[in-house]
Amino acid sequence: MQPAISTERYAKVIDVSKRVRWEIERDVIRGSRFDFTKSFLPSSLSLVNELAFLTPGQKGVLSQVQGRTYSNIFGLVERFIAAKVSDLGRAHAFGDQVVFEAMVRMTDEELKHQELFRRLETMMAASMPPGYEITADPNAVAHAVLGASTWAVLALTLDIELFTQAHYRASIEPDNNLSELWKDVFLFHWKEESQHAVLDELELLREDARLDKAARDAAVGDLINLVVAVDGILQAQAKADAMYFGRISGIAGDSGRMAQVEATVLKAYRWQYIVSGVMEPRFQKVLFSLLDDEQKARIEHALSPLMYAMPTQPEVPMPMAA
Repeated sequence: MQPAISTERYAKVIDVSKRVRWEIERDVIRGSRFDFTKSFLPSSLSLVNELAFLTPGQKGVLSQVQGRTYSNIFGLVERFIAAKVSDLGRAHAFGDQVVFEAMVRMTDEELKHQELFRRLETMMAASMPPGYEITADPNAVAHAVLGASTWAVLALTLDIELFTQAHYRASIEPDNNLSELWKDVFLFHWKEESQHAVLDELELLREDARLDKAARDAAVGDLINLVVAVDGILQAQAKADAMYFGRISGIAGDSGRMAQVEATVLKAYRWQYIVSGVMEPRFQKVLFSLLDDEQKARIEHALSPLMYAMPTQPEVPMPMAA
């Protein structure tokens, strides 16, 4: 039996989507360039202040390297999000047309976000020293993620789109020392992602209503495996980014400091892409309302080795809230 669908909530998403609609060049970039005299990611996300031996200038450069990866990883995850939302939209194609329109609009916006992040990478590559690399292939990641159950993919997607909002509202928006274009990018990104999270939640609840306990047990296993896969991506990228930073900052020959940089960058990435999301109150409320005690315990056990990855001295209230 199909669960009831709240057409009104989908209709509200459409209304907001129309009001906040933006275009990359006209509204976001507007002929601007990144200000490389300023940071990109705030220190509450980059954790650069935990590396006391770095100069202020080196901390700024590390925030820019991490910011470049932050942008690229969003482009990467939105590859599988757009594909999944497109599939979900087809399931509504001959049903409620309001719901179908909401899903089509979300697909279009996610494709636009991918284009935005490709544009940013081109701009950053032209201004930063050569040698940076993104270690994961977006299509390979998308194929791997989409092999998991719909429930797990939707849970991961909701997590991503909620921590996107939490990062912007709690950390990026209040920081007046960031590159102005960087802040603009994530302001406009936030405007549309806030509506996507509503659709993620509605679709997750709809999918959950289809499952019995055995199917949900399997889906929880898929979600855990996806988090493990995300962490594998972060480990490889943290290593590459630390090596790149070491070369361009002049500390590559100091093995002790390089080890600290790599460990801190990995901690920052785990904080950004895993821990800050699973701590987000709305995500916890939605996800754990669907699980029994045994399923909750499985997730908590799987996450426990990663939960160290929080700022040593938080500069924003935690948990961050979308």
